[in-house]
Amino acid sequence: MNIALIGAKGRMGRAITDAAQQTGHAIAAALDAGDDIPAALAAARADAIIDFSHHSATAANIAQAVALNTPLIIGTTGHPADEKKKLLAAAAAVPCVWAGNYSVGVNLLYALTRRAASVLGPDYDAEVIEMHHRFKKDAPSGTAARLLEIILEERHLAADAVRHGREGITGERTPTEVGMHSLRGGDVVGDHTVIFAALGERVELTHKASDRAIFARGALRAAVWAVTQKPGIYDMQDVLGLT
Repeated sequence: MNIALIGAKGRMGRAITDAAQQTGHAIAAALDAGDDIPAALAAARADAIIDFSHHSATAANIAQAVALNTPLIIGTTGHPADEKKKLLAAAAAVPCVWAGNYSVGVNLLYALTRRAASVLGPDYDAEVIEMHHRFKKDAPSGTAARLLEIILEERHLAADAVRHGREGITGERTPTEVGMHSLRGGDVVGDHTVIFAALGERVELTHKASDRAIFARGALRAAVWAVTQKPGIYDMQDVLGLT
């Protein structure tokens, strides 16, 4: 495939470039802030556009993909909810995969967590633990937040059921609360564990990332999948056939 990459100089952009070389795909255009992106995209005639740039540029990048009728893969984050809703509506004019995490393993973890939360009833206490490198500025991680959402959805719980850590005399754990614990240290790329604990047994689902290349390979897999799809909004659950 020939791929136009927006955000090529960023950490993910460099990882995608390396992954493309390893898997036989060509970067037809490596673009970043300051480039004439509309002209470069038109000249590249790429099979797909992958955007890991900045949320302020997403609207313009969607407009270019739609104008060129080119499938679009978006990994950019940080959009306010109301803005993202408008962007999704615009991007639906082409096959568009929009995901916060392109790891194949993490997306399988989402599906397994949903299944476990559905099968294991309220007798199984749910806790989520995530660990990232010392430089990460937000907590919990976006992946952990999604895991929490899945558990809340399957158990029909409101957001106030989440307990972020525990300290002091907290009393007994309530049957409906979902624990969230964020750890920070060293150079950990990303570890996520979902625990379902009952009296007498415990189920743990864990994903550990040791190389950011997993996200790049997932984005490329999404691009290969998207070129055969009808216009619309998809995520990695669709790409992997997990929906």
